[in-house]
Amino acid sequence: MTTEDDAELLRALHAEHGEALFTHALRLTHGDRQQAEDLFQETLVRAWRQPHLMSPEHGPVRAWLFTIARNLAIDAWRKRTARVGEVFTDELPEPPPQFDETDRAVEAWTIAEALSRLSPAHRDVLVECFYRGRSIAEAAAILGIPPGTVKSRTHYALQSLRLVLAEMGVIR
Repeated sequence: MTTEDDAELLRALHAEHGEALFTHALRLTHGDRQQAEDLFQETLVRAWRQPHLMSPEHGPVRAWLFTIARNLAIDAWRKRTARVGEVFTDELPEPPPQFDETDRAVEAWTIAEALSRLSPAHRDVLVECFYRGRSIAEAAAILGIPPGTVKSRTHYALQSLRLVLAEMGVIR
């Protein structure tokens, strides 16, 4: 495989599976963005090193990538617990239990309704930072505002969202 083929393979993997894989990595790391980014990168590196395993006879590529990510998360968890002698647990780092589709639909509707009650400026920063997973710098570039403004708007947007959710009776 040439360097151009390698680059094309990584681009294709990222385009087709990147968002789902990163979301999976976030669940495996319990929302720790830095660990999720590391897990995501290491998973793609493993896939790049073994392109022959991404053929149809080995099953769906996404399932294979998710399995690699899960195994890497378990390895990292074991390494951390091995270093800290006084912390022991029998629980493996599993993603939180999934909601059924009805719960997801209601949750999506509730969040959409709450977001619609926010100002456009607050809604935009929350959508860019939380739903699209962009960094402060990326959101600032997309929205055309300084990074400090993104930070302060995110802070105030979250406060407003809490108030809206409380008014809707979702939280106290």
